[in-house]
Amino acid sequence: MKKTLAGALALAATVLMAAPAFGATATANVAVSATVINNCTITTTPVAFGNYDPLSASADNASGTVVITCTKGAATTVTLANGNNFNVTRRMTDGTNFMNYELYQPPSTVPAAACSYAAPVRWGTAGVQIFTPGAAPSKAGRTYNVCGQIPAGQDLAAATFNDSVVATVNF
Repeated sequence: MKKTLAGALALAATVLMAAPAFGATATANVAVSATVINNCTITTTPVAFGNYDPLSASADNASGTVVITCTKGAATTVTLANGNNFNVTRRMTDGTNFMNYELYQPPSTVPAAACSYAAPVRWGTAGVQIFTPGAAPSKAGRTYNVCGQIPAGQDLAAATFNDSVVATVNF
C-alpha cells in the first residue's frame, strides 16, 4: 500500500504543477514600422571614340552611358564634371599634348534617347548643363546616353589620349 500511496502522491503533485487554468485573456498590438529612404546608385560606360583622323573634315562622335538606379519617386539630377584637363573646354591628354572634346546631354529625358548633335546642350555641373531626368518611375535602372564629340581638324601627332570625368547623381 505504501507504493500505491506514494504513487498517488506523485501523481497529485504532477497534476498540481500543471499549467493553471485561465479564466480571462488580454491583448495588445505590436507596432511594426519601416522607413523607405531615398537612395540612388550611378554607373557608367566609357565614351570610346576609337581612332581620330586629324585630316578629316568631320567631327568624331561617340557615346557612352550613365545608368541611374533610384528609389521609386526620387527626384534626380545628373552632373558631369569638367574632367582632369579642363581649360575653356574639356581636353584629353597623352601626357604632353591635349585633344579638345565635349560631352553633351541626350536630346530628351527619355531613357536611351539617341544622341543628336544638331543643337547639343553641354553636360556640366551648373544651370542648363545639369541633366534633369525627373523622378524615378520605379526602382529599375534608367540608362541615358552621354554624347561625346571631338571637333574636326585638330593638329595632333599620333598618340593615345585619355581623360576622366566624374558623373554624379543628386537626389
